[in-house]
Amino acid sequence: MADEPQAAPEPTPAPPPPPAEALDTGYTPGGVPTFDSVREKIEGRYGSAVGAAELAAETPEGRDADEQYEQRQRAAAERLAQIRAQMHGEHREKD
Repeated sequence: MADEPQAAPEPTPAPPPPPAEALDTGYTPGGVPTFDSVREKIEGRYGSAVGAAELAAETPEGRDADEQYEQRQRAAAERLAQIRAQMHGEHREKD
């Protein structure tokens, strides 16, 4: 039996790795979004909207739209002033 090869000793298994930190999926185990995930989503959408508005305002079409809006606002203010003047005039005539 001395001529027989001896079996190699079995290696000891490596200890299991420590449990990995749970990935933050943005949802609770019940499927409800977390406050942080909702806040991040809102902040992202707000940032995108602000950026898009800034870019749109820099285009010729955006500037034209702004000018048209300002013209309408001025015309509306003038018309309101006319209506008020007429109403004050009518009110004085009744007295």
